[in-house]
Amino acid sequence: MKKAYVVIGICLAALLAYFSSCDDNSQYSLGDFVVSIATVEPTGANGYHIVLDNGKRLLPVHSDIRYMPGSEQRVVVNYTILSDAKDGYDYYVKINDIWNILTKQVIELNEENADSIGNDPIQIHDIWVGGDYLNVDFFFNYGKGEKPHAVNMVKNTLSSEATLNGVDLEFRHNAYNSASSKLYRGFVSFNLKPLQRTDVDSVVISVKVKDWAEEKNYEVVYRYNQAALANMSDNASIPVITSDEYY
Repeated sequence: MKKAYVVIGICLAALLAYFSSCDDNSQYSLGDFVVSIATVEPTGANGYHIVLDNGKRLLPVHSDIRYMPGSEQRVVVNYTILSDAKDGYDYYVKINDIWNILTKQVIELNEENADSIGNDPIQIHDIWVGGDYLNVDFFFNYGKGEKPHAVNMVKNTLSSEATLNGVDLEFRHNAYNSASSKLYRGFVSFNLKPLQRTDVDSVVISVKVKDWAEEKNYEVVYRYNQAALANMSDNASIPVITSDEYY
């Protein structure tokens, strides 16, 4: 009988050691999730991987939703980490949900498109560079049922003002004659890669905006191909994604 107790004790000790080992290796829980702003890169056959603004690469190996990826589409992604680095990726993840962010190119403002671009008041709540994109969190007045408003980031070729060795942009809003005073919040990302210069590795971007009370200017530094480890403002938050009020 004493021998049987010894055997049982050894088995229990082994089981405890096994489960303790499992706990030590299980860094991630399926109940945990992260919400991040990121860029989608299609891999073919409706597959894709995700690049966070800090440079981390995620490979979705399971998804709760069906998602059709678009090239260099900015997204807000809710994901759960399943494992650490494998096959060139920083994490294997499960996608819990994913929402497209309005993603646009910086365009040239000229005499031909000046009217359609507009210059109606709009307020920048926050602005920062992340993942080679200029991210703008903004407020605007909109009335339910109205024609969606247009927002654009432009290089104004009609202006003689210029910043030495920098990039001068304007955040423009076309309200299409809306008289509404109801406040809405929006979010848009603009691709900065076409603005890169070959003679430097960073550039100061100046953004002019016509606020409700006055014209304001914002400056951000765009460091080429560098992870945005600390570029996001402390006041920045995960955006509220809408699709019907602006484009």
